[in-house]
Amino acid sequence: MLAATGTRGEGRRGSMDVEERFNALYRAHHAAILRYASRRIDPDSAMDVVAETFLVAWRKMPAVPADPDQVEPWLYGVARRVIANTERSRRRAQRTTARLWQESQDEQVPDPATAVTERQRVAEALSRLPARDQEALRLIGWEELDLAGAAIAMGCTRSAMAVRLHRARRRLDREFRSIDTGEPQQSVVRRQQIVT
Repeated sequence: MLAATGTRGEGRRGSMDVEERFNALYRAHHAAILRYASRRIDPDSAMDVVAETFLVAWRKMPAVPADPDQVEPWLYGVARRVIANTERSRRRAQRTTARLWQESQDEQVPDPATAVTERQRVAEALSRLPARDQEALRLIGWEELDLAGAAIAMGCTRSAMAVRLHRARRRLDREFRSIDTGEPQQSVVRRQQIVT
């Protein structure tokens, strides 16, 4: 019975020694570890690094060097690894956030009003073109014919079709600019008559 009591007392004394050693270690080195972390990362993260460093020290008290001159460098090593882990986690979180943001951008449904407005803009610009230009653009853009197929449909050679398409695209681009700047349609029609 006494032996058992004595063993319990020794165990308690042993844990008190570890606790006292840890408290002394914390008091002696807390400020140095906080400065070390603060020079490397933001203040909030530095506090977390200090807490994690001393948690590791508590868990590994038998591994903490007995030589007082080696304790602080050992703690710096622990803090360095904690900072590295923190930075890795931060970078991983940033990559994940960026990837999720990009995926959400890719999945966003376009505003139907924008599509309707753009369709109206295209229809208006097309309506300002001569019928031959409209047909050339529709065969290529809407019917998805290649140049040779569009030439057959228009009853001309492939090279003639290429020239027609080039001119039709230039005129269409001009009409888009005039719509965007608010130029009245009559002046555009007059200009077309001069060009064609």
